[in-house]
Amino acid sequence: MLNEELRRILQAMPKAELHIHIEGSLEPELIFELAQRNGVSLAYPTVEALRQAYAFTDLQSFLDIYYAGASVLLTEQDFYDMTAAYLARAQADNVRHAEIFFDPQTHTARGVSIKTVIDGIWRACQDSKVDATLILCFLRHLSEEEAIATLEEAIPFRDKFIGVGLDSSEVGNPPEKFARVFERARNLGLHLVAHAGEEGPPAYIESALDVLNVERIDHGVRCLDDPDLVQRLVREQMALTVCPLSNIKLRVFDVMGEHNLRRLLDAGLAVTVNSDDPAYFGGYVNDNYLAAFEALPLGVPHAHQLARNSFAAAFLEPEQKRAYLAEVDRFFAC
Repeated sequence: MLNEELRRILQAMPKAELHIHIEGSLEPELIFELAQRNGVSLAYPTVEALRQAYAFTDLQSFLDIYYAGASVLLTEQDFYDMTAAYLARAQADNVRHAEIFFDPQTHTARGVSIKTVIDGIWRACQDSKVDATLILCFLRHLSEEEAIATLEEAIPFRDKFIGVGLDSSEVGNPPEKFARVFERARNLGLHLVAHAGEEGPPAYIESALDVLNVERIDHGVRCLDDPDLVQRLVREQMALTVCPLSNIKLRVFDVMGEHNLRRLLDAGLAVTVNSDDPAYFGGYVNDNYLAAFEALPLGVPHAHQLARNSFAAAFLEPEQKRAYLAEVDRFFAC
C-alpha cells in the first residue's frame, strides 16, 4: 500500500516527461468535441462507447483505434486544443519540461498540411507554463522513402522541433530500415531517439544505437534479456523512457507487479517514467508513478533518482539542466 507521504512526493516532485505522443493524449470527450466542430462522423455513438473500445490486446490493436481517433484533427486550432489540454494536465502533475512526440504522417496522409500540424502544437507550447519542445516521429510501418519525404517537408519548420523519433509497429520494422533518414536528421543537427525493445527484441535496441546513433531509447524494457546490452547501456548511461501503464495495457507485462522498473533501476540503468499515450493507457505521468510505486518495492530514494533521471536525459541546455536538477535536489532535501 502506497503511504500518503510517498504519494504526496510523487505527485509534487518536479519532473520532466520525455515519452508522450501528443495524439495519444486525445481524450474521448475532446475527440467528440472536435468531431462535432469539424463535421466528422465517428464509429461510436457516445463518449462512453468510445472509452469502452479502449480494450487492447497488443500494440497493433491499440494503433488501429489510435489512428481512428486522430481523424478528427483537421485545423491548426484542433492541434492547439489537443496540446493545450495535455500541457494543462502536465502542469497539474508538476511536469516542468516536456518533450512531445508528434506523428505528421498520420495527418498528412489525410490531407492535413504539416504546417497546420506543427504550428498548432508549437503555438500551444508557447502559451504553456510548461517548458515544452517537439520531436517529429516517423511511422515505422511505412517506408523510409516516406519518412525522408516527411523530414524534407518539415525542414522549413526546423526552428519548431528539436529532434526526430521512430514509433508505430515495432515488430518486423527494425531500426536499420530508417538508417538514411536518421543520418539526414543528424546532419541537420537534430536530436535522435527511437522506440526499441518494447515488443521487439534487444537486438532492436542495439540497432537503434549502432545504426541510427540515437541519444535515447524509448521503452527499452527488453534490454534485461541481454546482460551484455545492459552493461553497455549502464556504461553509456543511455536513458530509457519507460512507460509503465502502457506496458501493462499492451501486455508487455501482465500486471504491474511483474514490471521490471525496479530491476532496471537496480541494474544502474538511466530509467525515466512517462505516460506514452495517456488517454488510451489509463493515466498521465503521475498516474504512472503512482501505479508503479503501488505495485513494486519502490521508495523515496527511487523517486528522487527517477526525477533526476528525467531531467538528466532531457535535451536541455547545460545551464537549464543544472537548474532543474538543483530544483529536484532541493525538493527532496525538504
